[in-house]
Amino acid sequence: MKKIIATTGLAFTLVSGVCPPAASAPPFLSALPAPGDPACGALLGLRIPARAIGLPTTGGEVTAARTVPAAGSGTAATGAYCRVDAAVHPVDPRAPDITLRVALPERWNGKAMMFGGGGYDGTIPDVTGNVPFGPTDQPRPLSRGYAVFAGDSGHQAAPGFTPTPSLDGSFGVNDEAVRNFAGDALKKTSDTARFILRAHYKRGAPTHSYFAGGSTGGREGLAVAQRWPGDFDGVIAAYPAWNAASLDLFFGHTARVLSRPGAFLGTAEQHLLHRAVLAACDGDDGLRDGVVSHERGCHFDPRTLRCPGGGDTSDTCLSDAQIRAVRELSSPLRWPYRLSSGERGYPGFPFLSGADMSTPLLGMGTEPPGRPMPKKSGYGVQFWDQWVRYFVTRDPSYDSLTLDPRRPGAWQRRISELSALQDVNDPDLRRFAETGGKLLMVHGTADELVSHRSTVDYFERVQRHMGKHATGDFARLYLVPGANHVNIDADFAASWDSLTALETWVEQGTAPQRPVVRDANPGANGRTRPLCAHPSWPKYTGTGSPDSAAGFTCSPRP
Repeated sequence: MKKIIATTGLAFTLVSGVCPPAASAPPFLSALPAPGDPACGALLGLRIPARAIGLPTTGGEVTAARTVPAAGSGTAATGAYCRVDAAVHPVDPRAPDITLRVALPERWNGKAMMFGGGGYDGTIPDVTGNVPFGPTDQPRPLSRGYAVFAGDSGHQAAPGFTPTPSLDGSFGVNDEAVRNFAGDALKKTSDTARFILRAHYKRGAPTHSYFAGGSTGGREGLAVAQRWPGDFDGVIAAYPAWNAASLDLFFGHTARVLSRPGAFLGTAEQHLLHRAVLAACDGDDGLRDGVVSHERGCHFDPRTLRCPGGGDTSDTCLSDAQIRAVRELSSPLRWPYRLSSGERGYPGFPFLSGADMSTPLLGMGTEPPGRPMPKKSGYGVQFWDQWVRYFVTRDPSYDSLTLDPRRPGAWQRRISELSALQDVNDPDLRRFAETGGKLLMVHGTADELVSHRSTVDYFERVQRHMGKHATGDFARLYLVPGANHVNIDADFAASWDSLTALETWVEQGTAPQRPVVRDANPGANGRTRPLCAHPSWPKYTGTGSPDSAAGFTCSPRP
């Protein structure tokens, strides 16, 4: 039996979860244990000794505890729970605390869930929220009776970083804060939450523990499977930024490419490119439905959009400089030096095979990279700017556009050191598998911020290291055509009950069988597609409703 954990999405706080009041509790909550003692308010001031935490700290304490009453009705209902806030103190007095929150439902199902963060973290994810790409028509973890917890990864984002606190990397000047963000805070947070759970419910470890997260949270999910394989029964790792330092280097490459004179695509040109790719590749699966289902088979040539003479003469065509930029960002990047993590490159993005550069915030942005970095430039180049100024050079005035990821010069050693912390790339998951752990990985093939090609790379490394059959015994990778990073303005907004699938695999021994993903976009009429295990993809059979997964088959990759 394992201990505790789970996570949410990237840069955004997920919407509140639902848990019905006791009077209208659904059947799966009706027989749950009564609340434990001490009462919720009595947890205030509870001391967490350093010896209860598996990595070095100076202990911690509960800073707030209050009962949140049941509220709402139907799918918007939330059951009563005890909301506990706690702080874990660092060894280095100059480092920030780790702050965390635990939701302890009155009707506890005996299980625990931890949500991961997003971006540079710095805020506590919504403990009433959902798993990434989670179902919109099913209860969320707290609603199901889970004790849910999450932390800020060991630093607090500055108030000025609204509405995107996950872009604040200023904590990177402190070594302990960087180690916490890179993964240490996961263990410290989960051990602290376990201590609080035991104090409240007067019970031992949860019967089952799960971890769910996307982007940075997806990286955190892989980190716990690799580093603390006995702590979690199951992990949902969505669009995981597992090779975080390598992704940062690609973001730096992006910044330098788009800062070239004439290279940046305006919003109209970004839309133009995406529409052209859809027009060229949408029907490759046998159906024109606004989604590129066979991403690997799409090879759009941006030269078909070239302006006469190659100049930037109109928003209805692309200049030579813009075509070169799009091609570079859609192609792999390799650097001619070795990182301590062993990574040698990043595979590029599917901008020429389905991803939309124009999505709000996470795409290319509305202003080109510059000095200083504009807040309206893309999320990735702002992420790079923070990493260079605070993690790499630790000089807030440093011009990040002057650092070439392929030739970092004097900063190569520091970048290599960071890669050893941030790239969570160990393919040996035998200990996780041997303890009964199950791993669900899911990624959209139109992701504009973390390339699904990178997730495929990691999964295939696991298969090569452990063997395909052994990997299939505990892990699955599902790619969702048309889904982007966090379901905002996506061609296909993925909605899948991955938690029930994971519970069934862990607790009943039954692996996912022909899972189906639903499009949660307004106006999508609830269309569904088969959720095809890598390397297959959904192909229309030519019969049946084009809005039903029953009309599709999972086609092997050619």
